[in-house]
Amino acid sequence: MIFYRVVRAIVLSVCKVLFRVRVVGRMHVPKDGVYVVAPSHRSILDIPFAAFVTRRRIRFMAKKELFSTRFGGWLFSHLGGIPVDREATDRAALRVSVAALEAGEPLAIFPEGTRHHGPVLGDLFDGAAYLAAKLDVPIVPVGVGGSEKILASGKILPRIHKVVVVVGEPVVPPPSPARRRPRSEVHTLTEVLRERLQACFDEAQAAAGVDPPSESAARAAERSEGA
Repeated sequence: MIFYRVVRAIVLSVCKVLFRVRVVGRMHVPKDGVYVVAPSHRSILDIPFAAFVTRRRIRFMAKKELFSTRFGGWLFSHLGGIPVDREATDRAALRVSVAALEAGEPLAIFPEGTRHHGPVLGDLFDGAAYLAAKLDVPIVPVGVGGSEKILASGKILPRIHKVVVVVGEPVVPPPSPARRRPRSEVHTLTEVLRERLQACFDEAQAAAGVDPPSESAARAAERSEGA
């Protein structure tokens, strides 16, 4: 835990200076208890940017390739990373995630699964909603604006650009006496998350001075298709 705090302090201090990171809506992060953090995903740097929302250690799901080397495995494990196989349903990663939440640690899951491009969220997976419903914990949507301008997927050299992190109102699973939630309820929770996360992402992107809001982009695309 001390290692995480030291690394977090160093990395976030550098990010704060270089990328002028600003957090909006931090009051929406629960002060105690556990929760699932659901950030938008446009850059590998979204991991440290999401860590700006709380001083607590956030366990995070990350692609197993980051753990493939001896150093990578040691580093990301000590930082709270949970390796996940994105090509299949990784039940081992799911069990570790459940254990982390039950142990009282917040958990971050990128609901888009992998990095996407542009102002509109990719299809969301049900992982965040499933864990939230299973353990009856809130989901905190986090839109990260500007990170794609710094280091997008496929790019090697980062650029300097302002970053704004917008925290939305938590998505709370409806009360249920049953521990096992129906799949339809999990899908519905995912759709609520999509709406709130897209709103956070739109606000973050606009504040960071990048892509237009998704609604404007969608209307432009419709006009283009109709031309």
